[in-house]
Amino acid sequence: MRYSPLRCKRASKYRVSTRRAATVVEFAITAPILFLIIFATVEFARLSMIRHTADNAAYEAARYVMVPGATAEEAKQVAKNMLAVVGVQTSHVQVTPDPIGESTASVTVTVDVPMDGNAWFLPTFSKSVNVRSSATLLTERVPAILAQAVPASSPSP
Repeated sequence: MRYSPLRCKRASKYRVSTRRAATVVEFAITAPILFLIIFATVEFARLSMIRHTADNAAYEAARYVMVPGATAEEAKQVAKNMLAVVGVQTSHVQVTPDPIGESTASVTVTVDVPMDGNAWFLPTFSKSVNVRSSATLLTERVPAILAQAVPASSPSP
């Protein structure tokens, strides 16, 4: 049998077009699963990022409000500013006690972020999730409170 370039060209052309159709079918089957995995990964990464930011916002707001002269409204604004950095649109910040008096011994800041309004792609994965973080710190307001926290030393004989 003699070598014929025309015959080889036809055979390879036939094989390529058959394989191309199989590739399209395989892509049609696997693409939705691949995109679902990618979008779910992005949403769970976003959830983790918001959780860590809420932890940090609660701590920093409690740190801000523990010093004399700071108010609960200022602490709420500090927490909301930190959440705004990562694009949180809906959140609720609560400072306990409100108002903060001169005899307040500790302050608790609670940050709630519903994921329903803060998801990027598919809120289906995290629709019912509510990220809650809380931080409690002692205040530096009254010397009497600090004196009670440290026991008095007994005089040496």
